[in-house]
This record gives sequence, structure tokens and C-alpha cells, in this order.
Amino acid sequence: METTLRGVGVSHGVAIGEVRHMGTAVLEPPAKQIPAEDAAREQGRARKAVEAVAADLIARGNLAGGEAQAVLEAQAMMAQDPELMADVDRRIAVGSTAERAVYDALAAYRALLAGAGEYLAGRVADLDDVRNRIVARLLGVPMPGVPDSDEPYVLIARDLAPADTALLDPTLVLGFVTEEGGPTSHSAILARALGVPAVVALPGAGELAEGTVIAVDGSTGEVFVEPSAEKKAQLESAAAQRRAALSASTGPGATSDGHKVPLLANVGGPADVPAALEAGAEGVGLFRTEFLFLDDSKQAPSEEKQVEAYRQVLEAFPEGRVVVRVLDAGADKPLDFLTPADEPNPALGVRGLRSLLDHPDVLRTQLTALAKAAEGLPVYLEVMAPMVADRTDAKAFADACREAGLRAKFGAMVEIPSAALRARSILQEVEFLSLGTNDLAQYTFAADRQVGAVSRLQDPWQPALLDLVALSAEAAKAEGKSCGVCGEAASDPLLACVLTGLGVTSLSMGAASIPYVRATLAKYTLAQCERAASAARASDTAEEARTAAQAVLSGE
Repeated sequence: METTLRGVGVSHGVAIGEVRHMGTAVLEPPAKQIPAEDAAREQGRARKAVEAVAADLIARGNLAGGEAQAVLEAQAMMAQDPELMADVDRRIAVGSTAERAVYDALAAYRALLAGAGEYLAGRVADLDDVRNRIVARLLGVPMPGVPDSDEPYVLIARDLAPADTALLDPTLVLGFVTEEGGPTSHSAILARALGVPAVVALPGAGELAEGTVIAVDGSTGEVFVEPSAEKKAQLESAAAQRRAALSASTGPGATSDGHKVPLLANVGGPADVPAALEAGAEGVGLFRTEFLFLDDSKQAPSEEKQVEAYRQVLEAFPEGRVVVRVLDAGADKPLDFLTPADEPNPALGVRGLRSLLDHPDVLRTQLTALAKAAEGLPVYLEVMAPMVADRTDAKAFADACREAGLRAKFGAMVEIPSAALRARSILQEVEFLSLGTNDLAQYTFAADRQVGAVSRLQDPWQPALLDLVALSAEAAKAEGKSCGVCGEAASDPLLACVLTGLGVTSLSMGAASIPYVRATLAKYTLAQCERAASAARASDTAEEARTAAQAVLSGE
């Protein structure tokens, strides 16, 4: 009998296939004592296992490239954390085996994060994966992971670690469903990059029996269990219509009456550029530069290394617009040389621009490298700062850009409610705004963007979030300046129409989403988008806002 479940759709498309569950195993090693003379040998075993796991994660990242590479390199850094290894050594010294010491040390670290209010909860799945990989290697057992199958299937898991998601084979994994996670979790972002339909935060997903046929709609978040032939045909027809619309839609982003909305790509490094070009991106709306800094948590990359990497991306978009975000360290991206180690609430502490202003040499080197990378190129370079709270922050960043001799537009990201509320003041110091809707939702609703339990508050359709977007866009219009969106909200085609109606001047997203957004925008006039935006803001819940906007655009 057909039943319908609803989670959070995080990656467009429809997948119909049999359920296969993520492999699991009990990896808790026995607690037994070792003789004191064996301690040095066990410590050596632990170090070798840690290094092997870190090397494997880095190798997986190199294979995956793009955003996945940065995520996996960060996970490798987690495995090699000096304090963690010191704790493992201490536990072995008092009689634990290497595998038990690793298991207990990581369990203590996990409990510490939970006890801190789970501000770093997005790292818990990554941490569990690191633990399992090290312990499995020490025990000599296979690592739990993606199931072996000769036939395509829909993958079901409690959550997916980045190392698993990054190397999913889209010819076998038709789509995936997880019980946990949220729309801005690592797995969701990587699913969009792979173009694999995905639904997260679906309660009871783990109870779906192996072999059950399900249909996953990654756009709506619906999962149909044992769908009827009629439902399958309906979903497949809708998917075919979407594909036809995508192939027919080309050129710059615009509404049906010619209102231009540049569609830009979010990139995490040079490896993401080919997909952006193939999707017809008109430039880059968010160039994340963290990938360069994750190679070595002890020191910043040299100016020469930065120039080389930046120039690869800038050269790919001649006459195009490339918006670079300077290093956003802190919170879930700690760097030993930059971020404090003892912050009780890292997401509310010294992160983003705050870290850079505390370390002006790091900021100066990055800005100088960007200036040199752009020399002689016809690209339109724009540079923006993350975590701008007020005009003082904006002025400090703009001053630093000028001192570095940077010939570019300087901008501020709107990720903190204060920046949206005082956008006009901030625009006295900078030339554009860019809305990071993921963090803006997190700080508006006090809802960690990685915690599935509060995923409804991370929904970018929340009317309060739309109000802040409107405030920012209105301020930019009043000042004659631009206001883009570079958060994951821009990847939702229906929401892209609403954002356009709110006055947003450009949209940046993962490359895989660009054709969907381009095709949808081209169906409606600017006036229709504006009416849909008004209807969404007049609603009280995210679900009501989406329904209201859809009703306006469908002419109901």
C-alpha cells in the first residue's frame, strides 16, 4: 500500500528504486588491560592507524575535488588533532589497547561538543566517521559504508559522512535518504554537487525494509513507499518535463519579461570551475577560499600559492564577475594559527572577519594575492568579508582592501541579523551586499545549521528570513548598489523567483542547480515574482510561504 513520508528535499530530481541500507557494524572494542611494557607498541599502532586514515581521507578528497576535497581535508585534520592524540597516548599509558583508547578519547570529545550546546554538532557525524575508520583499521575489520550492489538502488542511512557522500557512484546510487542532517549539512551540499536526488531529516527512514521500492522527490522532500504504477508514471513524467525545460533553457538568467537576474556559481576551488562553465554560469557569486588554508592548520598558505589558485578561477571567467569571500575561519572550520582553542561558543565567537582583523597579516597577504592574481585580466573582481556585523566592521575591511592595493569592488556578507537591519549604514562603506542565507537563518532562529532536530528553522522559506532579505535588498536599491544571494536558498527554483521579487539582483548556487533556476525564472514576469514574494512574506510558516508563492505563480 502506497504511503507518503516527508523530510527535507535538498537536491533536485526524482529517484525510484529499491532500498539499500548503509552498512553498519558494532565497532566498540573490548575493554581489556595491557601490560605496561606493551604501551609503546600500542601507541605506535594508534599513530599509524591515525596517519593511514588521514591519508585515505585526503586521497578521497583529491579524487572527489571541489567542495568535497575541502570537507575531507578538514576531517583528516580532525583525525590528526594533537590534543586528541595526546589523550590517546595517556589512555594507553594506563593500560588501554590502542583501539579502546581511540574509541574512548573520541567518545569524550564527542560528549564535550554535546555538552557545549552542540554549536559544533555539524562535526559530530564527521567525528563518528573518523572514530569508526581508525578503530576498524586497528581491529582489522571492514569499514562500514556504502553497500555493494550490481543494481542501482536508493541509499538509506542515519546520516552520511562526507567521505561516503563524496565518492558515491551516481550510476548506482539513484538517490539517498537520511534520518538526520539538514539542508545546509555537508552531505546535502555534496549531494547537490553530485546531482543526486536527496531527502534528509526524514524520521523513521531507517525502518524502511531492505528491498522496499521507494520514490524520492528531492525537490519537495516527499518519499513515496511502494508507489503505485500511476504515481511512478506521474513522477517520471514530471521529471521528463523538467529535463526538457532544462535543455530548452539557455543564456543569461532573466524573467519572461526580460528582467535580468545574473545566475552565478558557488565554487570551492579550481576543481569546481568546469561544472560551473558547463552549467552556463555567468560568473562566480561565491568563491570559497578555505580550501587553501585547510592543507596546513599550523600556518597560512604563502602568497605565491594563493596567487596561483586564485588566478586559475579568475582566468576561467573573462569579462565575467567573480566574487571572492576572504577566509571564513572559526566555528566548524577551526585553524590552529588563527582561531582560539578555548571558545565556549565558537559559532558566536571570533570567526570570519573577526579572526582576520585579529590577524591583519593573514588578511593582508590574502588581499595582496588577490590583487596580483587579477593583474592583467579582464575579469570583474569583487571581494567580500564574512560575518560583518556593522558599519565599523565594513569600514575596517574596506580600509584593509585599499591598503593592499586591491582594485576591486569591496562588499559585505549579510549573515548576522544586525547587518540586515543596518544594511544601509553598512553600504556607506562597501559597494555591494551578498546574503549568506545559511548562516543568516542560523543566527536569526538560534538554530545550528547542522542539527537535524531544528531543520524546520533552517528552512529558507521562513517568513522572518524573507523579511531580512527584503530589508537588505531595499537598502541596496536605495543606495544604488547590488544585493545578491549566495546561500543555498538560491538553488531552490521557486524560491529564486521569490528572491527576485524581493529585489535581489543576482543569485549564486551550486552549478547543478543553475539550469533548474534559469528555466523556472524564464516562466514568470517580474510582477509575478513580486506578487509571489508578497504572498510568502504575508504567511506565518515556511510551509505556508511556499504554498502561497506557488499559488500565485501557478495562477490559482
